[in-house]
Amino acid sequence: MFITVHTRKILLLSCLSALLGNVGCSTKAEEHKEEAVSYPVTSPLLKDTTATKEYVCQVRAIQHIEVRALEKGYLQKIFVDEGQHVKNGQLMFQIMPVVYNAELQKSQAEANYVGIEYQNTKRLADSNIVSKNELALAKAKFDKANAEVALAKTHLQFTQIKAPFSGIMDHFQVRLGSLVDEGDLLTTLSDNSKMWVYFNVPEAEYLDYKTHQKDNGVNVNLVMANNEVFPHPGVVQTIEADFNNETGNIAFRATFPNPQGLLRHGETGLVRMKVPLRNALIIPQKATFEVLEKKYVYVVDKAGVVRSREISIAAEMPHIFVVQSGLKKDDTIILEGLRQVKENEKVHVKYQRPEAVISNLSLYAE
Repeated sequence: MFITVHTRKILLLSCLSALLGNVGCSTKAEEHKEEAVSYPVTSPLLKDTTATKEYVCQVRAIQHIEVRALEKGYLQKIFVDEGQHVKNGQLMFQIMPVVYNAELQKSQAEANYVGIEYQNTKRLADSNIVSKNELALAKAKFDKANAEVALAKTHLQFTQIKAPFSGIMDHFQVRLGSLVDEGDLLTTLSDNSKMWVYFNVPEAEYLDYKTHQKDNGVNVNLVMANNEVFPHPGVVQTIEADFNNETGNIAFRATFPNPQGLLRHGETGLVRMKVPLRNALIIPQKATFEVLEKKYVYVVDKAGVVRSREISIAAEMPHIFVVQSGLKKDDTIILEGLRQVKENEKVHVKYQRPEAVISNLSLYAE
């Protein structure tokens, strides 16, 4: 069959129109498909919970004292070493006792002389040769001499410096042969059997703690400088009387057992304590994004328009945030697909109950 040029052009135009029509239909279908994508959304969960908070702390020995010289003299002997564990009553330092020995001998000789006088006066008084007043005067001299002996013995004992309790020695402030004066610092001694850990708590958290505390205190944990948790938990036993007006904080003191002696006086770390949170707004961490160290969420309004909103975080736990401000319990936030949405974009959403969302996370907020 013979096809004219005119007919061939008509057929070609028809095919091209049909092809363009198919492409246009396909594009409209894809656009419709994109518009039909639904983003999962949820709302903050309002409930009571507890959050684990960390506080910078200072570790102190239950007893930590300065060991000072009680008398003046040359340091004759040192019986201990730096870092050594000493027992209660153990001899630590000896100050040269020559002068104090001489004073004791002198006072004892005086006491012996006055004692003989007193005995003679007593025999005369018994025979009514001297008056009772003279006997009383002799007795007073004798008592004074004995007091001088006791004082000399005390001074001599002060040349021996003994440990007032069991503990660990610090470094020496003097060396053997040094001339020390009364009150000079020799070393420090720490009882590390138990440790007192001090940390500051804000006023609002203090009020929550006092409202819900138990009679036996609250257990806390200590994170050491190497980021490891100290194996023995401590107990909050003491709270200071006054708040610091400059910081608005009050000092807590927790007591930790230290059976292996791992903790030493002067260490630092972090105290982890569970703090009750009432009517807390809880959201999944995956529903947030960060810009310049600030946290944001995408809030969907009633018209389905997406708008970003900055939030502040009151507490952080695995997989969840406790929101301090920026959200209300009735707000709708995008749960997933945050990278696909844009500001002021209108989207389709699929609502998920916050209880179901939180329960599906690895950690459920108790």
